[in-house]
Amino acid sequence: MKKLIIGLSLTAAAVAGTAYAAQGRGMKADADGNGIVTRAEAQSRSAALFTRMDANRDGKLDETDRSARRAARFDGLDTDKNGAISRAEFDTARAARADDAGKMGRRHASAMRGGRGHHGMMMKTMADTDKDGAISSAEFSAAALVRFDRVDANKDGQISQTERETARAAMRSRMQERRSNR
Repeated sequence: MKKLIIGLSLTAAAVAGTAYAAQGRGMKADADGNGIVTRAEAQSRSAALFTRMDANRDGKLDETDRSARRAARFDGLDTDKNGAISRAEFDTARAARADDAGKMGRRHASAMRGGRGHHGMMMKTMADTDKDGAISSAEFSAAALVRFDRVDANKDGQISQTERETARAAMRSRMQERRSNR
């Protein structure tokens, strides 16, 4: 159960958390392209992300969705469709990931693949408010808006480039501090 929550949470945190704060880096939270992410744009993006992540369309993110995404990743790697991933298929996928990372930056590429790190526990605590082991659409949206509100420093319902950069720098600083305290 912990693996389920952590896996879903990593994906949700990486995608949802980045979606509202990141502008102009391949994310579509800034729907009108004006460099500002509004609360309405964040809500719309949250709904779209949830729909994309809810593989079985049951209205919640849980182990079945994670399994479906894992199977889809396997199918994507198994290019000759023989039910096994050869060294050549693995190396091809690795090269493609390296190319993606070079094009969009390592952190962003990691987030697009589901991310890795300690965001999972934070998202689990934040998003799964009823502690049922699944994240509903309402929980997902609420968690995304909490993140939006945290980044919206002047509370005007919009995230500017400056607010985004400030929030990113603060997060980077907190992460470095945690690493140094280990």
